[in-house]
Amino acid sequence: MSHLPLTRASVEDAHALIQPHIHRTPVLTNTTLSSLASTPQTTDALKGTQWEGQQPANPKFKLFFKCENFQKIGAFKVRGAFHAVIRLIQERGIEEVRKSGVVTHSSGNHAQALALAAKSFQIPAHIVMPKISTPSKIAGTQAQGAIVHFSGSTAQEREAAVAEVIAQTGATLIPPYDHPNIILGQGTMALEIQKEVQELLQGNSELGVHGDVRGIDAVIAPCGGGGMLSGIAVALHDTGVKVFSAEPSFQGGDDARRGVEAGERITTVKTLTIADGLRTPLGEYTWKIISDKSYVKGLYAVTEQNIKDAMKLVLERMKCFVEPSAVVGLATILYNENFRKMVEQEAPEEGWNIGVVFSGGNTTIDAITKMFADVPEETKEREEGVLGSDGKRVAENVAG
Repeated sequence: MSHLPLTRASVEDAHALIQPHIHRTPVLTNTTLSSLASTPQTTDALKGTQWEGQQPANPKFKLFFKCENFQKIGAFKVRGAFHAVIRLIQERGIEEVRKSGVVTHSSGNHAQALALAAKSFQIPAHIVMPKISTPSKIAGTQAQGAIVHFSGSTAQEREAAVAEVIAQTGATLIPPYDHPNIILGQGTMALEIQKEVQELLQGNSELGVHGDVRGIDAVIAPCGGGGMLSGIAVALHDTGVKVFSAEPSFQGGDDARRGVEAGERITTVKTLTIADGLRTPLGEYTWKIISDKSYVKGLYAVTEQNIKDAMKLVLERMKCFVEPSAVVGLATILYNENFRKMVEQEAPEEGWNIGVVFSGGNTTIDAITKMFADVPEETKEREEGVLGSDGKRVAENVAG
């Protein structure tokens, strides 16, 4: 597939193309979560972590949540999928594309997104999914009329299955993340975040840390294969808005962070983190952007418990249905002391208005129930708090 250069102007072109096919998702605020993020963790909460014995950071935040869980198919992936399919149609013509179809590999959200985009243009879609994919995501993909092929969970196993489908059908590969057309499509949400936060502040300047209509200072987004993070970074490059990455640390799921730290892309990752949408390594295109500090200023990681605690907060306090992958950015803001100290140092007086991407909501009540089944029975005092790992400080310091 041909593509435009990776620039903000190209993201704007992508946005114009896909707007008729996507929802403009809302940006929400939440006083409780902003207050919690602006409250230091207690020394007890830091026991057993790498920050034990250190003085807790005291940053200031106002959080603006970009709710892509309300997007079509329940995740941001439709942005890149529709953009890539439309560009392919422009390049080859609709009849030619319909003859052989399209193919991809995905744990679920891109699978459903490409299935929907292909269905919208009556194009056959072949989707390679790991056998361990969330059942609801498999069902959602099949519901769009796609032909599902199962594979192992590693990138190499997925790609081998895709190669077999291409050999049999001649289908065109629409990569899940590592292609400029995908990156540019995903980056369209950054344009919306900027505009929507500005509109909110014009309506009520007290929603921001600055007390005026200045917009977002930063955006933090989940990182798996890096298509969304790269797109956001491209869209916001040279705008003055800082971009950060959030990943799960479980079983080496923070491969982007570790790779950037080591100066070399990690090409294989095998993790069973509950953030199942983030079990993928960076690709060649996404690595070039994410490893460049002028695009992505910092990469951070959080634990499985951090993810569960953040998800519990969103479900209970925001009444917002999200999947685990969606909350790694919020978990970083709440629990990663390296990130919190950095913000405190960079903006000690006012703090930051920060855009937090909720990437998707494709999970189920059954999955959530199982996820929290191994959590011990909580005390009444803790249940009345808002921080899973430290109910005491929240109950004492943060209004519900």
